[in-house]
Amino acid sequence: MELTEIYNNIVMEHGLNSSNKHNLENQNCSYHGHNPNCGDDITLHLNIENGIIKDLSFTGEGCSISQSSTSVMIDLLRGKTIDKAKQLIDIFIKMIDRVELTEEEMAVLGDAVAFQNISNMPARVKCALLAWKTLQQNI
Repeated sequence: MELTEIYNNIVMEHGLNSSNKHNLENQNCSYHGHNPNCGDDITLHLNIENGIIKDLSFTGEGCSISQSSTSVMIDLLRGKTIDKAKQLIDIFIKMIDRVELTEEEMAVLGDAVAFQNISNMPARVKCALLAWKTLQQNI
């Protein structure tokens, strides 16, 4: 399966039918992100205990790229320590910025690797990065 096909499947699956899009009953912090260029607007809801992201979800509206990227990020970070989450966020942002990554770094991104070629669509980069940068700036 080609990366383009994987990307299309991920965007469709997470963008339209995300089980991660809901309020989180046991949240103990939340962070808001907004992309004024296109109107994407999300709130990340987190339950962090003892330095571990026990659970997270999101609410808000936006294009399918921002919604699916947010959902993929949530799947990747759930259950991770804050330090590991920061590391994964950094790797994802580097990937989008076209920084050369090792095979190991690419492998740890899981489904998020599907967004690798989003940098070929400059107008959509901020959509894909909205949740990642919102969390990076706040944890």
